[in-house]
Amino acid sequence: MSEKAARCLCGMFQRISIAINAGKDHLSELDGAIGDADHGITMSLGFMAVNAELTKLDLAQTLPSEIFAVAASAFLDAVGASTGPLYATGFRRASQALKSDESLSPACQAMIVDEMRAGIQQRGKGRRGDKTMLDAWIPAAEAAVNASARSLDVAGMWNGILEAAEAGANSTSSMVAARGRAARLGERSLGHIDPGAASAVIILRAMRDTFVEGKGSG
Repeated sequence: MSEKAARCLCGMFQRISIAINAGKDHLSELDGAIGDADHGITMSLGFMAVNAELTKLDLAQTLPSEIFAVAASAFLDAVGASTGPLYATGFRRASQALKSDESLSPACQAMIVDEMRAGIQQRGKGRRGDKTMLDAWIPAAEAAVNASARSLDVAGMWNGILEAAEAGANSTSSMVAARGRAARLGERSLGHIDPGAASAVIILRAMRDTFVEGKGSG
């Protein structure tokens, strides 16, 4: 069972990488309006590095928690910018949580989303409304926890997660940035979607597609 779950997570990271790479120019355009115009490139490099490390693993001998641990180290090594430590911490939190439940059940999937949120928030010290990736991750995690408590099926849970993330990301266009490089712009950051929130939606959509296709079983 754990080999199937490990393969599922490897497929998930591969799908994330493909989706981020396809959207990297758009992400960098968003970043160009309020940052250094490199967010798409940074995220693409990070997930390519993750996949390069995952291909080295013997999945028959690898637990799902170890997939996230490898992803954390690879992403951090490849991405020196602020995004690197944020996602690395999120992946590490997911890895630690998975040690108590390696099944990739719907409840486990909800836990992954919430632990990634917790790691990003722990490292970045941000909150909703700061105009950061947390404006997508926090509502996504809330939707995940709520869906798990209501025992929704995998598709219902993930559709709710993605809907909440998309609404959160879109809401950043009406925010003034309070954290990160965009905070230097003050009112000039208004009218622009935060690139970190936009890339979070891409990641969560790839996660949804992976788990819904797999029916959530490990």
